[in-house]
Amino acid sequence: MARLAERAPLRYTPAGVAAQDVVLEHQSLQAEADGRRVVTLRLRAVAFGELAERLARIVPGQELACRGFLVSTRRGHGVVFHIQTFETQ
Repeated sequence: MARLAERAPLRYTPAGVAAQDVVLEHQSLQAEADGRRVVTLRLRAVAFGELAERLARIVPGQELACRGFLVSTRRGHGVVFHIQTFETQ
């Protein structure tokens, strides 16, 4: 679960595939060491193809349930979440 915080303009790869770069924000309450902890995270994410075109129509601030996978950035300084499915909440 995350909120769509930022959305760049829809772009296309050299192969002509739609790509949508976004920033997701997550906040939740997690159990840790017999206590509760508020967890917050901003995460760069990307979607491709038809999914990117759908994501390009989502208004920033919208809550999303996303599934996908994490990859290292090209220079190895961070991660990018590749969105494979999402639903608005």
